[in-house]
Amino acid sequence: MKKKVLAVLLILVLCFAMAACGGDEGNKDARPAEGTTLMMATTTSTADTGLLDYLKPIFLEDTGIELQWTAVGTGEALAMGENGDVDIVLVHAKASEEEFVASGAGVERFPVMYNDFVVIGPEEEGKYGDDIEACFKAIQEGKLAFVSRGDDSGTDKKEKKIWKALEIDTSANPNYIESGQGMGATITMADEKKAYCLTDRGTWLKFKNDADLDIELNIVCEGAKDLLNQYGVIAVNPEKFEGLNNEAANVFIEWICSDKVQELIGKFGVEEYGQALFTPNAGTDN
Repeated sequence: MKKKVLAVLLILVLCFAMAACGGDEGNKDARPAEGTTLMMATTTSTADTGLLDYLKPIFLEDTGIELQWTAVGTGEALAMGENGDVDIVLVHAKASEEEFVASGAGVERFPVMYNDFVVIGPEEEGKYGDDIEACFKAIQEGKLAFVSRGDDSGTDKKEKKIWKALEIDTSANPNYIESGQGMGATITMADEKKAYCLTDRGTWLKFKNDADLDIELNIVCEGAKDLLNQYGVIAVNPEKFEGLNNEAANVFIEWICSDKVQELIGKFGVEEYGQALFTPNAGTDN
């Protein structure tokens, strides 16, 4: 009798052990929010460079979550977050991002990567070196053609900040125009008008190396301390808006800040352009 009881107990223990192992394996393979969609508002540069197209299938494979995005200027992207129209934002204007969080629209800002801004124009490569002041003053004093995005994007904010710091009133330049469009379209317009413009380096490399576009402009100013272009990711506050996929947003933040994806970002563009379009820096205080 005792042998039968022990045998039954042993069988039960084995069954529980197998179930536990199966549960652990299931948890290991489980992908939070699998089968759902993450809605993102992001800056045009992450789309124009092809970075998001590159990362999207990897994110889907790793998490089971479908990433969809609307690429607009940073100001509009943050406005979409403030309206609760998206689950997450990936943008590049730190001061505005911090205001977004402070207002309660966003949960927490995480740095992801950076590149830098450059000034492109119709003159020879490197004419102004890293002297952004000399470059902008020459444009203003010579009333040279300059195409601004004029869309409250991160790039537009940076450009306007430079003019303001130099106490330059661009309205005095009749050849200063606003495209009201994304970075790629603004570069194309500047090339057509043989004008100057401020662009992020990633989008510039993408468009400059597109044989179909045949862009003739060059980088005339780069490397200035004030031209750093930092990107941050923020989940929209689920306590403020109903129906957000906050679980998927948190999964994306953890994923894009992971060592694996940071390494992928650091390699993106190297083979095609000879340099990375973005430098990963998750975990920093930038």
